[in-house]
Parts: sequence; C-alpha cells; structure tokens
Amino acid sequence: MATRASPARRALSQNGSCSLQPGWAAHKGWEGFPPSFPSSRTAALGGAGRCRPAPGLAGGAVTCARCRAVRRRSGTGRPRERSWAGMGCAALLWGAILLACSCGPGPPSVGAAPLLAATYVLDDANGLGREFDGIGAVSGGGATSRLLVNYPEPYRSEILDYLFKPNFGASLHILKVEIGGDAQSTDGTEPSHMHYENDENYFRGYEWWLMKEAKKRNPKIKLIGLPWAFPGWIGKGENWPYDYPDITAYYIVSWILGAKQYHDLDIDYIGIWNERAFSSKYIKLLRYTLDKHGLEQVRIIASDRLWEPISFVMMIDSELHGVVDVIGAHYPGTKTVPNAILTGKKLWSSEDYSTFNNDVGAGCWARILNQNYVNGNMTATIAWNLVASYYEELPFGRCALMTAQEPWSGHYKVESPIWITAHTTQFTQPGWSYLQVDGHLEGGGSFVALTDGLGNLTIIIETMSHNHSKCIRPPLPNFNVVPQRATFYLRGSFYMVQTLQVWHSRLDFESGNSSLFQQLHPLQVWRGRFSLDLNIDEVYTLTTLKTGWKCGYPEPPPPQPFPSIYNDDFNIRNPPFSEAPNFADQTGVFEYFVNASDPGDHVFTLRQVVVQRPITWVSDADQTISVIGNFKWVNMTVTCDIYIEKPRDGGVFIAGRVDNGGIYVRDSKGVFFWVFADGTYRVTGDLAGKQVLMKGLAGVRDNAWHTLTLNIQGNSASGLLNGYPLWENVTVSKPGNGWAALGTRSFEFAQFDNFHVEAC
Repeated sequence: MATRASPARRALSQNGSCSLQPGWAAHKGWEGFPPSFPSSRTAALGGAGRCRPAPGLAGGAVTCARCRAVRRRSGTGRPRERSWAGMGCAALLWGAILLACSCGPGPPSVGAAPLLAATYVLDDANGLGREFDGIGAVSGGGATSRLLVNYPEPYRSEILDYLFKPNFGASLHILKVEIGGDAQSTDGTEPSHMHYENDENYFRGYEWWLMKEAKKRNPKIKLIGLPWAFPGWIGKGENWPYDYPDITAYYIVSWILGAKQYHDLDIDYIGIWNERAFSSKYIKLLRYTLDKHGLEQVRIIASDRLWEPISFVMMIDSELHGVVDVIGAHYPGTKTVPNAILTGKKLWSSEDYSTFNNDVGAGCWARILNQNYVNGNMTATIAWNLVASYYEELPFGRCALMTAQEPWSGHYKVESPIWITAHTTQFTQPGWSYLQVDGHLEGGGSFVALTDGLGNLTIIIETMSHNHSKCIRPPLPNFNVVPQRATFYLRGSFYMVQTLQVWHSRLDFESGNSSLFQQLHPLQVWRGRFSLDLNIDEVYTLTTLKTGWKCGYPEPPPPQPFPSIYNDDFNIRNPPFSEAPNFADQTGVFEYFVNASDPGDHVFTLRQVVVQRPITWVSDADQTISVIGNFKWVNMTVTCDIYIEKPRDGGVFIAGRVDNGGIYVRDSKGVFFWVFADGTYRVTGDLAGKQVLMKGLAGVRDNAWHTLTLNIQGNSASGLLNGYPLWENVTVSKPGNGWAALGTRSFEFAQFDNFHVEAC
C-alpha cells in the first residue's frame, strides 16, 4: 500500500495546482506590435504577435539571427514607446521585419517553398449548424474501472479530478456506464442489480459510486446507461433478452429508478443492447415503460452498433422513429450514412477511440473529435474507455484516456489523450452549436467552430498525420497533411471579436517531447481576420473564453509490481464496495458475504453468487473465475479456504499461472487444482478441464470448509488438502507465468476465505 501523502500534499489535493501555463510568457519574441498593426501579419512571425521558438529551443529563443538582431536593436525585445507617424510607417517598418525574418514552425523562407495558404470564413449570419452534445467516455464494457475504487486517497480523488472536474483536465461532458449483467463484457464482469428475479440491490459494483463522483465534480455531466449482458432469468433459459420484452424493460427501468431512489442520480439517456441486435417492439415498450414510471425526460439511444439497419427501420417505422432520440454508432470512422441523416435525429459516435493511450492514441482522438462532426455530422463522441483501471495484460490494455492500474502503489499516469480532450471540453458545453463550415483544411486536417449563441466562439484545429493518428478500428484510408497557413475571417456576430485565447499541443514523434495543452500568447484579431501557421501533428484551440486551465497535482508514487505476498481474510462488516479489492471477476460474480450460519471463523467470506448462465455478450466460460496478482508471476504458493455449497456435482478450484481473461477467458490455461463435492480432485492445465494432469480421491464434501494449497515451482506443481500432501510432482511447462485465481466448476454458490499468495 502506498504511503500517505504529506499534509501539504493533502491540502493541495483538494484543489490541485492550477496556473496559467508559461507558454506565452516563455515565447515573448514579438509581443509589442502596435495596436493598429494587423495581426494577420504577425502570424507570419509565428502566431499571435510573437516569434515562436523553434522546436527544441529554449522558451524565448527565436528561429533566426535576423530576428535576434532586430530584438537587440529594440533593446529588450519590446518596442520602445514612441509616437508612430501613422499607419504607413508602421506597415513599412513591420513589413521590413516580415520580409527579413522567418519565424515559427515552418521552413525557412530562403530556398524553401512557400506555405500552402487558404482562407476560411466563420459566419453565423445565415444560422448555425447542429447542436453540440458533448465529449465523454465509457466506464464498463467491461469492468474497466475495476481497480480504480481500490486506490487510496488522495490519489483516487486526483484521478477523478483529472477526468471530471471542469477546467482542470479532461473536463468530460458525458459519462456512460455499463448496466451490469453478471457476464463477461471485455475485461471482466460487472454485477447486476438483480442477480435473480426476486432480488434487487442498488449498491453492487462501482458504477453508482463513479456516477456520484462525476456529478459531485460536474453537476451538469450527462449520464448514460447501457447493458452489455443480462442476468439469465430475463431470458428464461434462452440467450436472448427480447422474448419477454416487458421483463427486460422492467429490469432496465428498475435500474434507472434505483439510481434516483438510492443515489439521487438522474439518468439522461438509456441504450438498448451494446453492439447486438435490437428489437423495435422492445424499444417501443421501453419508451412506454419509462413514461409510465414518470421518466419522460430519459432519452433513448439506438442501437449502439452500426448506422444500419436502425436508420432504415426508423425511416419505415414512424412509431420507432418517434421514440428513438439519438442514433448511436460505434467506431464509424468519422462517416455516417444517408439514412441516418435523413431521420433528422441526433447522430452520435456513442463508442469510439479504443486505442492505446500513447501519443498515437492522442492523435487518433484529436482527429476523430473534430472529424466525427466534419465528415459525419456527429455531435457527441464517447471514448472507450474512461480510465485503464484493469490488469494491463487483459484485452485492450491501456486503451483509455488515462491509466490507473496500480492501487497497491498509488501510481497513475495522466496520458496525452486527457489534454487532447481538454482542447474541446474546456471551451465548449453541451447546448452550444456548431457553425456551418466545411471544416476541411486545404493542407490536410480539420477544424470546427462552436458558439454559445451569446457571442462566445471556440475554434479547434487539428493537423494529425495519417501514421500518427491511426485508431484501433476501422482501417484509416491514406491522406496527407502538410505545413500550411490558415487565414480565418470572422463574420456576423463574431466580426467584433478582438482577441482570442490560444491553447496549443504538438505531438512530437521524433524526440518524444510532446507539448500538451500549453497556453500561448493571446491572438489579436484585426478587423475580423487572423492567420495561423500550422505544422503537422498539432492541435490549436482559439477561443473567446478565458476559463481554460491546465491543472495538476504533484507526481504520484512511482510504479510498483503487485505485492509478492498478499492476504485477504474478507473480514469486513460494512464493505464500501461489494467486491474484494484487486480481484478481477472474469466469469461469474464474487461478492462479500456474511455467513450468519457459521459459528466459527468463516462469518465473513467471499461468495460466488451467479447460479444461472447469463444472457452473454461474448462467449463466457462455463466455469466462474476471478483473477488477481501479477501476470509475470512464475513461482507461487496459493492457499485458500473453500466451501462447496452445491451437493453432488459442485466444485471449486484455486489456480496459478493463469494466462488469459476478458473476452478470451474460455481459453485460459494455467495450473488448476479442483476439488468436487463427490470426494474427488483433479489437476488440469486449463480452465475448461480438458487437459487433465492428475486426478484421484480427496475425501472433500459439500457444506464443509477445507483448505487448499497449490505450490508451483519451475516445472513442478504440488497440492495440499487441509495441510497434508494430496498430490505432488506434476509436471507443468506451459504457461510459464500468469495470475493467481479462484473459481467454481459451474454457475453455483461457493465460498472462499483466508486467501493467501506468495509469489515471485
């Protein structure tokens, strides 16, 4: 466990350290243009009335000797106060400087081709474009925030601030969460609020907590719920949620009502079934059930898969068209389809990104945040996923906006996609409107412009190159981006804008020293016109708002591997969460349990509680399993008390070197030590139990506590039952490393206690 923060750090963690970035102060260059000098000319000196430092130079350095000579002649780099003889003198003097000096990120003027130049008009006189609905991220689909809840303070609150606190970090507008369905949904299972038909519990899992923490920081954040899977009782034995649509609608509406009743959370949008088939009958019945329970304000998103066939069906079914508020597509590649546009509905990229969160991931995110609207008229983009708080070796490790996968050390990392997000989220709000512009830059890249209708204007520009902005899906067609000069003309209500605040990011793939979300010198607009030199792999935000901040906390503790000695006796009377720390359920659900009938040492235990195969999203295992520890572990001793509740054919296991999880859980290999209610035991090399390494009689019975010990050293494994050797010298070769685990033979009740592992 990480050491506690000092009093000074604790005080800081309440608000963070926010300051205007030194970007413009360190880039003074040419900051003293006379008020009458056109800022469009200053752009040739590298931007808003200044010379930019060349990449790699210290702040304040300019890019050519002639610029430095001019600065020396002016004394301090600022023009001395004087009486200008008129605009003609100013134009001549500064024009001479323009011709004599090449500053900014572009190539030197001598012997180099001129920048590609183009002009763009921003005008609201003829009306506005679509309404902006926000930028968000997904927690779930699945169990992607699993480890976040285990972080000690102040680090957990710091992570949440970076995600949700307005004008701090990502400042997200939307949080989308999984409605847990007891089934595997990518990186783990999330518990349902109704495991069984007569069961309701609105405190399971961590999504309730996460939504409350988001609302605490941003009361205006929009909340979305979407199921990936459903408890088995809904399908009455069938792997399908639509045979009894009234039951499914009741189940979903119960979740929305529970959010309000128990957590005072208002759910804004509800989805149908993630990336699976939709039922028009069910969607209509869901709308009816929502309205019947006074939830008219909850909007429906469909179908969280592709643009079709939902768009076509809505075109021919007027009743369905009337109840669907948003068409949500996943990974649309910034494109939409004609039918979706013809519906007249809001169009969202309701899941996107899903890319490793290095600078290429940041480039992917920057490109689609703009181009989803420019190319596809999408007014919201939602990233999968919010924060990588799951074991990195599970599928899609670190495919998130930031990384927080070490609660035992307190270490986390604010990745570059966080600051790319801030370029949009800190200077817009849902309810703003896009301007009607083409949005494509002549030299490659894109821009969007938004307004609140009250005179404020925000422009976001991105120039991401092809190879530095590939998302994980879909394939990205080739395109080129070149350095360019963009001149913008502000018309309509924006003509009187005189100054724009400037925020800048540059992804540097050569040196690795990217510059992220830096505030530069304000840009002076001259008679509705300004120019900007754009290099490759840059993001600019130009805005009338002065609310942007780049906030931060002191560096968190350094990374550390999972403890090599770990214990959990599950003795918690009132646990803050339903799941034990660091256990990552991969099939089934393992919850804290109070075993009131036990008079001895096993009152507080961990219990597997899913007893019917869920309506699955992927191919869950036939056995239940929860993993824990360090995937790099080779040699280990795992000990756990076990209690089989299912007579005759019930069974449990402990395991080591488990090499798979998530959507690949059925293929998990390792060393599995099983005991069964019929008195037998088995050692297998896989979760499915097909690779039998040893078997025999153990004398174990149901409804009694036993202690299992699994010892793996090199290529040999052995097992103990109640402290006595049961089997030994079993040869194991593959896999060579993996997690520890525990689980059950089938979807059955079973209990575990006094878990202990020593590993290296």
